[in-house]
Amino acid sequence: MAETYTAKSYIKGVDQAPRKVSLVASLVRGRTVADALVILAHTPKSAAKPVKAAIESAKANAINNHNVDGKTLVITTLSITAGTRLKRYIPASRGRALPFQKKSSNILVEVTGDIKPKKSVTKKVEDKKSEAAKETK
Repeated sequence: MAETYTAKSYIKGVDQAPRKVSLVASLVRGRTVADALVILAHTPKSAAKPVKAAIESAKANAINNHNVDGKTLVITTLSITAGTRLKRYIPASRGRALPFQKKSSNILVEVTGDIKPKKSVTKKVEDKKSEAAKETK
């Protein structure tokens, strides 16, 4: 059985409300990475871009840092949490100022995939190395 590895990606401060981002996240939760990227490319919501970026980042982390096969990647965790809120005011009639909050989101993506088996060194390569070592002596 192949050994598996989990890679993470965490994006903070996405300038959209968590409720809107989680609508898009629910479309791709639990799917393979390849399917998720196709779905997000054709989703007409602006929250699809940061979710897609987070998934691509987790995929790149798995492939480049941990030698995981990119074809076997599956999204195991995709959680959206509330980020920091900025307190702002909007002008209203009669010189008033009404408070409101600019909401932000944090996106956590974990992908799991099979680790590529290490390539074994062939006899020809070993023979060349041993011959080169003998010649240098």
